[in-house]
Amino acid sequence: MHKPDLPTFVRFRTLQARGIVDNYVTLARWISDCGFPPGRLLGPNVRAWTEEEVAAWLSSRPTDRKALLEPRKRGRPRKNATAVEQGAA
Repeated sequence: MHKPDLPTFVRFRTLQARGIVDNYVTLARWISDCGFPPGRLLGPNVRAWTEEEVAAWLSSRPTDRKALLEPRKRGRPRKNATAVEQGAA
């Protein structure tokens, strides 16, 4: 009988120990803005990722710094953006 190949899961501490991510805030930003896989909830407070999905994300990352420097759309838009633009004209 062939046993199914089960994925190997890694948790935040493993990602941290391997030097992939430093803190939860960065990880949350990567998930929301950079396409890092959201992982799976293995329990009420246990999130884990398969080694394969983390490896796929890492290999998809650009190697050129310029690709990382595109402006991010973060935060709220300024209230008086049009007034500031009109005053500068």
